[in-house]
Amino acid sequence: MNKVDLGYGALVGGSLTAAMVGLMYVGNSLIGMPFLPFDLFDWITRILPGPVITFGIDLMIDAMRLIGLSVANTAKLAEQIISVLGFFSIGIVYGAGLFPVMKARGARSDYVSGLIIGALLGLPMIAISVAIGNSTSNPVMILAWLAALFLAWGVVFSLAYGRLIPTELGSPVENELAPTVQVIDRRQFLIRLGTATATITIVGAGLGTFLAQADRRRLEEELAASMAHESQGTLRLSFPNAGDTLMPAPGTRPEYTPVKDHYQVFLRLQPTVIDGASWVLPITGLVDNPLMLTLDDIRTKYKSRDQYVTLSCISGRIGTDLISTTYWTGVSLQEILKDAKVSTEARSLFITSGDGFYETVDLDLIASDERIMLCHAWDGNTLPVDHGFPLRIWIPDRYGMKQPKWIVGIEVTDERREGYWVERNWDEVAQVKATSVIDTVAVDAIIDKGTQKLVPIGGIAFAGARGISGVEVSVDDGPWQEAQLRAPLSETTWVIWRYDWPFEAGGHKFEVRCREGDGTPQIEESRGNRPSGATGIHLKRLKG
Repeated sequence: MNKVDLGYGALVGGSLTAAMVGLMYVGNSLIGMPFLPFDLFDWITRILPGPVITFGIDLMIDAMRLIGLSVANTAKLAEQIISVLGFFSIGIVYGAGLFPVMKARGARSDYVSGLIIGALLGLPMIAISVAIGNSTSNPVMILAWLAALFLAWGVVFSLAYGRLIPTELGSPVENELAPTVQVIDRRQFLIRLGTATATITIVGAGLGTFLAQADRRRLEEELAASMAHESQGTLRLSFPNAGDTLMPAPGTRPEYTPVKDHYQVFLRLQPTVIDGASWVLPITGLVDNPLMLTLDDIRTKYKSRDQYVTLSCISGRIGTDLISTTYWTGVSLQEILKDAKVSTEARSLFITSGDGFYETVDLDLIASDERIMLCHAWDGNTLPVDHGFPLRIWIPDRYGMKQPKWIVGIEVTDERREGYWVERNWDEVAQVKATSVIDTVAVDAIIDKGTQKLVPIGGIAFAGARGISGVEVSVDDGPWQEAQLRAPLSETTWVIWRYDWPFEAGGHKFEVRCREGDGTPQIEESRGNRPSGATGIHLKRLKG
């Protein structure tokens, strides 16, 4: 197999694929067409075995932590970059393989060959996109758009083959000059092809990014205008602990997370979009009165519940930023199930989501806690699309992996089915592990107290619905000193703690640990996050 042919094929395939990605991005941002790199990535993550998926997640998170990136802010971006690079690689490999095959078979460079080449690449990709169903655009428009892109890819690829892989040369006299002429001609053609595809790629990526950012800014402005709590702490609704005089140490994360900053973890590379006007929640199975509830039914027919909630992700390591606090509004699941008249032999709910996620919730657990809610609003505003619109569940004292978003169905059953992540070897219960974190050692906010200088140290402690009764700080492996606690927003939120450390020059090591509401100490043994959540002591070092 000629390496030159492979190289030409890879170069052409990669160039055309890059341009196609740019056009797909514009189509996605402008008119909601599918973005196939994301669809392909979502499909692959569904079909891969659980251990492979969790290994990939762990590897990505560890890599981001190693280079100091925020997991909450960059995890999805990293996945999106991987998906684009993967799609780009397919184009390179496909192109590299085609040139030698076409040459060996004496293939002609014409439109018919190009259409066949484009169809062979496009048909499986289009089938995957349809199966994933990320786009809500008209199906006929989607098929026409994707078919046009892939067929154009194939035609241009075929024409490029004809320019780069010549047929039999002419007369012997002409042959003496032909190789040099061909090299020049190929070089000029590749420059022109590269320039054209690079222009399409850059313009497409730039225009798509501009449109996406403009849409994001519009959504954030609409969200900010309707928030019940201001992002900077000036309240429209007064926080329940507003009278607490203990102020967080400078640099401690905000006690209340603005919705735009709330961490996001979901299966797909983009949030699932559901039309709220046509959405209906079916509650079926072992019930005497099956229900079909609209969003308006849920909002108006049942007593509203409000709860300040801290939600954390089981994938987070010690010191994680995959944890946030906001104000949830919904209705008690107990009340809805009363209307459905659940049969006595029923054991659990099987909840399905619009993104393909599913989870089981025991009916005994629901009966024991009226706080378990179907949530339709955050911070006084309709639940954002990014976080599960139109409906998600909240279960106190459980990691986010047990709490479906974008809910589209609830089946009451006498079976115990494993949830999406349980099938992939994560913990079945997924109860939140007690954790405490040092957010700041505020050496730039030293307090003068007579002859003594104090450095505020602060952070959060969280133990699910079990509460926090105490936090202790140790400096340089010294004795544990009790920190001060700020009253939490509710019994289901994190606690802000503060310790004013008598300053000493030089380098230091700071460690923190907490006790649950009943005095149970947090687990100090260092364990990984998989399968039940990370445990261990968080530390921060101060260089001298």
